[in-house]
Amino acid sequence: MAERSVEIGVLAAYVDGETERWREWLEGAPAGVLDLPLGPGADGTVRTLVKHVFAVELRYAQRLVGEPVSGYEELADGTVGELWEIHRTAASLRDRFLREATPEALDRVLVSDTRRLGRIEASAHTVVVHSLVHGIRHWAQVATVLRQHGHGGLWEHDWLLSPAVRSPGGAAGPAGAASAPAPDPVP
Repeated sequence: MAERSVEIGVLAAYVDGETERWREWLEGAPAGVLDLPLGPGADGTVRTLVKHVFAVELRYAQRLVGEPVSGYEELADGTVGELWEIHRTAASLRDRFLREATPEALDRVLVSDTRRLGRIEASAHTVVVHSLVHGIRHWAQVATVLRQHGHGGLWEHDWLLSPAVRSPGGAAGPAGAASAPAPDPVP
């Protein structure tokens, strides 16, 4: 079987498209939605989980481009706009890294002192993929919490249906007319 891979830029465009849809939904959501509890066995609220997703994106993106890592407590989370500013900054740094990344840069090992897991060492490529997949996993958690509180019927989140992976002719495929511009493919 021929080896196939998903371009990081397509995955990033999917994540960014979904994240934008979440922003639009949350801006029009009833008051208090950001403060819904995550449920039994989980600490926090929708707000703290969204902040966690974006803080991970930002802190890893800062490491990728060699910038100082923001303190978690420094990140404003009072409004949807403040939360999404964290994401926009993270996505901009991530995309800059991907545009400029060489194979050597993708293989470079980053050392991260994380808030909960301690010291982690991983290649830059692994860090980019982790930051994207990490968000996908937690947005599914947000969708579950919202359904449990009567906010179902959002939209289809499936990869196959995303504009990021759909060809201009409407068929799913690797070339896509992404809703947000994707960075150049990374080898």
